[in-house]
Amino acid sequence: MSSKKFKLGLIPKIVIGIIIGVIIGSFCPVWFTRIFVTFSSIFGNFLGFVIPLLIVGFVTAGIAELGTGAGKLLGITVGIAYGFTLISGFFAYGVGKTLLPSIVTADSARNIASAAKDLKPFFTIDMPPIMGVMTALILAFLLGLGIAAIDSDPLRKIAEDFQAIITKVIENVIIPLLPIHIIGIFGNMTYTGQVATVFSVFWKAFIIIICCHLIIILFQFAIGCSVSKKNLFSCLKSQIPGYLTALGTQSSAATIPVNLKCSESMGISKGIREFVIPLCATTHMSGSTITITTCAMAVMMLNSMPVTLSTFAGFIAMLGVSIVAAPGVPGGAIMASLGVLESILGFSKPMLSLMIALYIAQDSFGTACNVSGDQAVAMIVDTIQEKSSTKVDKKTTAKA
Repeated sequence: MSSKKFKLGLIPKIVIGIIIGVIIGSFCPVWFTRIFVTFSSIFGNFLGFVIPLLIVGFVTAGIAELGTGAGKLLGITVGIAYGFTLISGFFAYGVGKTLLPSIVTADSARNIASAAKDLKPFFTIDMPPIMGVMTALILAFLLGLGIAAIDSDPLRKIAEDFQAIITKVIENVIIPLLPIHIIGIFGNMTYTGQVATVFSVFWKAFIIIICCHLIIILFQFAIGCSVSKKNLFSCLKSQIPGYLTALGTQSSAATIPVNLKCSESMGISKGIREFVIPLCATTHMSGSTITITTCAMAVMMLNSMPVTLSTFAGFIAMLGVSIVAAPGVPGGAIMASLGVLESILGFSKPMLSLMIALYIAQDSFGTACNVSGDQAVAMIVDTIQEKSSTKVDKKTTAKA
């Protein structure tokens, strides 16, 4: 009789890494903490090297893939998904601008500013990226749009294969080593005296984020049900299995089969749900955008960086594009957004590392928000397609 092997999920590993880091930073000798700080330094440099490649890999393949398929219907679906993502980002900005200043107080920022100097690694290994982040974004746009325009299957296959290589790097190198990186980050933060301030801020920020997720789900379903003339409460009830599955798997891709059943129970037509739900798993990122935007604002406020609408408008717009086709692994969205955080918001390597830890700690809720909103997109597209078909039928009847 074979026994099922127990596998610890990424979130528990991250939480354990944070706890170990705090213990090491509090009680272990400085030289021992510096071992993990050295690892974090090397890992951070490797991450910096991978970011441009990750952008080219995922954005190119994502845009190239979106350039094929059902033509007008594809454009409508992606447009609605991107619109919902933008609304979510600006909603998160408004809520963050209103509530975060009462959480990230002047004392909190002062504690971070007056903290002891970071521990230095024993040695560093420079890994300069082969191109800048903005160069990678522009190159990815050009390649993706070019492949879509000329409809080249060989080039599309190369883009998909390169995306698969970067996914393997994330799955087999970055994700497994991430908990050790987190130990170094939080060990260093504990040594400098910053960790208590960070914890005091972000447990409150997480409550705000989860509330924002639930409000956006309700908002999107209200729009979807209003357009499609469906019962709001019945549709929300039908979505519960999909929401819970996403909480458990942390993956939009893994939730697709359950989400398709939820769509069926809502009465969304077979052709539309089988087209929209898989597509939105990689193009609709409302939950991830809320989380990244709110966490980024909190990190910036802690570091006394200015938080302005003009900066965040560009950030949110680019974020919605950058995380298209983010890998179906836990934390894929934050990995794909690192370049935008660095290039537009000016995040340093330690700030990027903190963002990874903060995002992954609540990744399940962001994913659940993403997949739930997919149903609202499907309702709207289904209604548009139904009206379009009715018009075509009327024209055909009139001609006959």
